[in-house]
Amino acid sequence: MGKATILIVDDDIANIEIMNAVLEEDYEVCFATSGWQALDVARTAQPDLILLDVLMPGIDGFEVCRQLKADPLLADMPVIFTTGLGDTEDEMRGLALGAIDYVTKPVQPAILRARVSNHVELKRLRDRLATMAVTDALTGLSNRRHLERSLESETARLGRIGDWLSVIMLDIDFFKQFNDTYGHPAGDRCIMMVAAALGRAVKRATDLPARYGGEEFACILPGTDAAGAELVAQEIRLQIQSLNIPHEGSQVSPYITVSIGIASARCRPDLPGERWIAEADRQLYRSKQRGRDRISGGEFAVEERRCRA
Repeated sequence: MGKATILIVDDDIANIEIMNAVLEEDYEVCFATSGWQALDVARTAQPDLILLDVLMPGIDGFEVCRQLKADPLLADMPVIFTTGLGDTEDEMRGLALGAIDYVTKPVQPAILRARVSNHVELKRLRDRLATMAVTDALTGLSNRRHLERSLESETARLGRIGDWLSVIMLDIDFFKQFNDTYGHPAGDRCIMMVAAALGRAVKRATDLPARYGGEEFACILPGTDAAGAELVAQEIRLQIQSLNIPHEGSQVSPYITVSIGIASARCRPDLPGERWIAEADRQLYRSKQRGRDRISGGEFAVEERRCRA
C-alpha cells in the first residue's frame, strides 16, 4: 500500500510549510491556500485526510467542510480543523459539520503526527470494510449489491445526456451437473476461473463485471451500444472457452461454456436500471432455450411514457 495523501488547506504559506515539514516523510502532501482551491484539489487528488484551516478569506473552513460533506464523492474524506481560536463553540460547530478532530496552532509536531496517523489508519480500515461489503468473497468481483447500486447510478447519470448503456448477463451451462460430477470444491475453482476470464474480457475501467449469484455473472457497460456489447460478449465467450475446463456433464461441449444475454438501450431519466436487468435476463433465458453456449439480445425497445390529455 502506497503513502496516504494529506491535503493541507491554509491561507498562510508559513503554516503550510510547518505542517509539510512534519508530514512529508510519511505522506504525500498537497496544499491549497483558499477554500475554493481546496474543493478543487480535493476532487482531483482524492486525499486520505484534509487538514483544514478555519479562518480563510472568501469561504471559511466551516463552509468548505459543509460543501465537502454534501458532495457524495468527497463526503468520506476525514477533516481535521487547524485553528488558533481555541474556542469551544467553534470546535463544536466544526464537529457538528462532520470534522473528526481539531488541532490548535501553533501545531505541536508530535501531536499533529500522531493524530494524522491515527485518522489515516481509521480511514484505511473503513475503506477496507467498505470494499469487503461490495465484493464477492469467492471471486473478488463486485457483488450483486454493488452492481445494482452502480446500475442505478449509471442510469441516472447517462439518463441526463441520453447516452447508451448495455448490460450483459451470463450463466455457466449445466453447472449443477458440473458440481455433481466433480464436486463443490472443483465448482468453486471453476467459478473463480470464469470470474478471472470475465475480468480479462471486460477491459475498460468504467465497465463493471460482477458475480450476480451462484454461477451467474453480469456486466455493466456504460456508453456502450448494442454492437459494442456484442463484441464484449464474444470476447467473454472466447476467454471462457480458452480455459478448457473439462465438463463431462455438459450436453453442448466437453468443456465449460456459458450462455449470454445482452440488453442495450439509450438511457432516459424515467427508466430504472431494473429494466436492463430484466431484459438481459430474458435474453439469457432465450440463449438457454436455443441450445446454450450462445449469445442473444441487443438493443431493446424503450416505451415512451405518454401524458394523459
